[in-house]
Amino acid sequence: MADPSSAKPAGAVRPDAGPASIASMSLLTAILFAVGLVLLVGGAEVMVRGASRLATALGISPLVVGLTVVAFGTSSPELAVGIASAVGGSADIALGNVVGSNIANILLVLGTAALVMPVTSRIRLVRREVPIMIAASLALWLMAAAGSIGRIEGLLLVAAIVTYTAYLIRASRRETSAIRAEFSEEFGDGRGPAVIVSNLALAIVGLAMLLLGAQWIVDGAVAFATSLGIPEVIVGLTIVAVGTSLPEIATSILAGLRGHRDIAVGNVVGSCIFNILMVLGTSALVASQPIAVDPAMLAVDLPLMVAAALACLPILYTGQIVSRREGALLVAVYGLYLTYLVLLASASPVAGAFGLVLIVGVVPLAGITLTVLAVRERAALRAATADAATG
Repeated sequence: MADPSSAKPAGAVRPDAGPASIASMSLLTAILFAVGLVLLVGGAEVMVRGASRLATALGISPLVVGLTVVAFGTSSPELAVGIASAVGGSADIALGNVVGSNIANILLVLGTAALVMPVTSRIRLVRREVPIMIAASLALWLMAAAGSIGRIEGLLLVAAIVTYTAYLIRASRRETSAIRAEFSEEFGDGRGPAVIVSNLALAIVGLAMLLLGAQWIVDGAVAFATSLGIPEVIVGLTIVAVGTSLPEIATSILAGLRGHRDIAVGNVVGSCIFNILMVLGTSALVASQPIAVDPAMLAVDLPLMVAAALACLPILYTGQIVSRREGALLVAVYGLYLTYLVLLASASPVAGAFGLVLIVGVVPLAGITLTVLAVRERAALRAATADAATG
């Protein structure tokens, strides 16, 4: 792994990026960016609601809908932004958005959902998805190590998402009746011509909002990066990544509050897989040239993405629950990661050292802590179960 301290300051601000340069970003561009973000998030919500109800109205299992339509639908902002940026010649935003969104999904989304309400994972399929998420993350890191991601890699990623979706549909048939009931309660099972037409219209409106919002987001992000002299990849890792992760945050928190905690976990894990395989795969296919990988991303962002995926192993396999303490730890690590990005964007001389400490110090320590917490929670759960059985 490359040393972050030796990487060029990817976020260096241009010397001429003074007040006049910053002011060059027109008010209209800023307004379009803000409106685009609202359209992006709102469009995703409308499209997911319409598509999920449409699927159940057509007779598709609510469990399959929850694990495919909804998990993939909440990643539709990333897909829209990825395609728009790749076609527009700003593929750095597409890559930064995927990596940044996956980091945010696990550390921020899952962590925040656990802080609101501890998240459980009873569903076998979700626990089987975690190794797939880790494998996809490792594959992306390996592809990126070559310095760029081209059409061949994109084709492999898209082929993988087709195979993965077929696996989901097949494996979902083996889930318990309790899990099926949970997903049916969340996504409904209403049928009839009127239901189909109304939800088809809802999905189309949501898609239109999504596409328009994505284009305005990309245009605004490029203008923002240009006016401040910040590389597009940094903007993709921060503003765009968090903005496109808002549907996942809303879906996971609402599902947890409603008691549908398997949906909260399935949404996060499924979205991470979709981001890598479908979003980046499609972006690489439509991009006019291979997507270049910044050395700083290879040194910090990609290892952190893989580490975040690995962090799900002790949580979901040992304790089958993400407690509030674990959620707080995940959010804290994400806060440190954002601090690193701010230092990098401001060309701080300590950015490289901070990134190195984050990857080789903080992340392993956080992983050990998560494992210990998960083991303790598992032991406490077993003790409580044994007491209940003997009592």
